[in-house]
Amino acid sequence: MKQTTIPIFFTTDENYAPWLDCAIRSMEEHASEAYRYQIIVLHQDLTKESQDKIASGVHTPFEICFVPMERELAGITDRTENRLRCDYFTLTIYFRLFIADRFPEYDKGIYLDSDIVVPGDISELYQVELGDNIIGACADRSIAPVPELVEYVENAVGIPIDQYINSGILLMNLKKMREVGFCDHFLRLLHTFHFDCLAPDQDYINAMCSGKIVYLDETWDVMPPMGGEKNEVLPAARPKLIHYNLFQKPWCYDDIPYEEYFWSCAQKSPFYQDIVRYKENYSEEQKRSDRTCLENMIAKGPAVCAHEVTFRKMSEKGERIRVC
Repeated sequence: MKQTTIPIFFTTDENYAPWLDCAIRSMEEHASEAYRYQIIVLHQDLTKESQDKIASGVHTPFEICFVPMERELAGITDRTENRLRCDYFTLTIYFRLFIADRFPEYDKGIYLDSDIVVPGDISELYQVELGDNIIGACADRSIAPVPELVEYVENAVGIPIDQYINSGILLMNLKKMREVGFCDHFLRLLHTFHFDCLAPDQDYINAMCSGKIVYLDETWDVMPPMGGEKNEVLPAARPKLIHYNLFQKPWCYDDIPYEEYFWSCAQKSPFYQDIVRYKENYSEEQKRSDRTCLENMIAKGPAVCAHEVTFRKMSEKGERIRVC
């Protein structure tokens, strides 16, 4: 009997190569051998040396290929509203929005951020039924305790906070996305309205897919609490996927919840010494910059709500924001 092939998409650039390698190694270690897995790395300026290092850890039933994406995104430029965390611009966050059109051979796929580890069996995520929905994702519980971010989500993006998803882990109905013209609709919204966003790709996905989302079990996108303190109540005792979102990175800070999962993988990586040096050299100035970025992001939330052009306000004026 022919094995089902599960396509798994990552996006990265050279800076994220070590974390991507750890993510793939952890996923391979725990995945069921009843399936085949095609890892597709969409990248910007990932060196051949890094590609070879990452590929060295990939074994049957996994395969890997590297696909440059610069040309497809020439129209997305470094504008304030297109910046991640309000402080830097990277095209890689937008790559996931073009997967359906770029890979018409797949009707369903998984998208994963690179700042993760996967102690669960990734094939179980792929088996979740999507029906006529566009994506499957987990509610982003990391921002619920922050009133300014809740205000932004509900009044600017126009999504109830308990329905706002994190776009770092997506189960994608690629066939449905093509049927409804997802990619073209995104580009139309982007170039028509230039919505100011705190999380550009995530906010567009939430606004466009609202009402067509399957909410996954929270163990598939477990994020350390935004404060990072280990004495906080953690989301899951046995996570299937850990997402070191925003500034909660064990390769930057000590005492990050779930850090033991990452270091267990990192020790097996050809990037291990680079990872250790990166953490040793992560300066107090960089940490202050992180705190400033987080404060700026939180402060920006209510300011965006006051703009004349938001997802919610345009929808209330009759503009089509949802893709279907």
